[in-house]
Amino acid sequence: MIRTSEPKRGNPVFRSALGIALALGVVAGGTVVSTPAIAAKKPKPPKMEFSKGFVAVAGPAQAAIDAAKDRDDVKAARSQLDAALQSGNRQQIDAAQAAVSAAIANEKGLLEQAFGAIEVEDDRFLAGNLAVNLGSIAGDPSLQRRGLKAMLASGKTDAANVGRFNAIAGQLAYQAGEYAEAHQYLQRAVDAGFTDNNSEVILAESYIGDNKAAQGLAVLKHALTKPKAGGSLAPESWYRRGLASAFKAGLMGDTTDFAVMLVQDYPTSQNWGAAATIIRELGGFASQETLDLMRLMGRTKSFAEERDYVEYIQAADPRRLPGEVNDVINAGLASGMLKANDTFVADAKRQSSERIAADKASLASYERDARKASASEATVTGAADALLSYGEPAKAEELYTIALGKPGVDTPRVLTRLGIAQFDQGKYAAAQQTLAKVSGKRTPIAKLWAAYAASKAKPAAAPVAAAQ
Repeated sequence: MIRTSEPKRGNPVFRSALGIALALGVVAGGTVVSTPAIAAKKPKPPKMEFSKGFVAVAGPAQAAIDAAKDRDDVKAARSQLDAALQSGNRQQIDAAQAAVSAAIANEKGLLEQAFGAIEVEDDRFLAGNLAVNLGSIAGDPSLQRRGLKAMLASGKTDAANVGRFNAIAGQLAYQAGEYAEAHQYLQRAVDAGFTDNNSEVILAESYIGDNKAAQGLAVLKHALTKPKAGGSLAPESWYRRGLASAFKAGLMGDTTDFAVMLVQDYPTSQNWGAAATIIRELGGFASQETLDLMRLMGRTKSFAEERDYVEYIQAADPRRLPGEVNDVINAGLASGMLKANDTFVADAKRQSSERIAADKASLASYERDARKASASEATVTGAADALLSYGEPAKAEELYTIALGKPGVDTPRVLTRLGIAQFDQGKYAAAQQTLAKVSGKRTPIAKLWAAYAASKAKPAAAPVAAAQ
């Protein structure tokens, strides 16, 4: 029985875009931003003193804005805008916005006069309030944002509303594509302890949108931990957003973190498949690394397409691990994702079937040779690989442990498979401890396996997902 460490691949199957498209279809949740509502808490307003020049122009502006909300032309234009926004038709939206702007042209002119007459901070606060009101009437986020910024800049906003106003100003800036401004205001909101309306997540989105994925993902990770303190989970879409963003940015560490968090908290077969596929795409793994990742997909029943089975077959190689390849082919045929008349499948099936009997017959002697003190590392790991492949994890565990003491051992590879052998015996705590020792390129694979072992060691009660 000859077992090579890196089998040659026959009938190479080129990586298709389908696998990653399927995975991203699962994890891409879009952004989590919606149009904010400015609903301020209403403590007793502070006493304010306005400059005479400001009062002279702000009074007429306030009267005109108060009257505008009840004017038929303004209401008709606003109704047209709401319908256009609902349709999503850009041409209709532009036309409706122009109609609203024309309807409130007089009020906007008076508002500009009020801003031009500001002398003291009390003036600035009231001018900002007028802008927020007119922006609300007109459905104009830019006016609302201008007003909120003025109110905050005045220093007159009561403490109960500072966090909320910063959050809304930041969200409006994000929606306008003003990412630097969004960072500024959203961070102030979070620092003030305001995390309602997904403020922290929108802060993360603002960094991601500004091509500062690492900063955004760090914020998003923090946001994901908060609901757990109350016995609930953050929405699944937040995890998916983080995973997709980390992948697109090419950040393997963050991709692994979000993949693990996703499958820990939402352990569906679809999510396991997405996590493994994205790690596989980003990792650039060789066949032996791919093999252990595909084994995880097999155990989590998360194959999503033909390619998953094909890559598993190629990585295992019918000449090297015929029994395992045969099992994979049978599973693929049963799922309907593999076709018996496919040339690649038929050839792999033939090769594995021809070798299984002789391969099994030689296992006992190969194991005896591996247990000799003089056995080389290649002999020991080869025998362990064969035993693991044929469902003998206890014997495989013993040999992998021996292999770790041999010179020239590929420690990350052997530790990964030692962890798998322990997992297959139900030694979930030991598997986690072993997999935590894996370093280097195999780390993402080991972390996913460890997450799966953790899920088996102590099945968690399903926490309630927090409302978005």
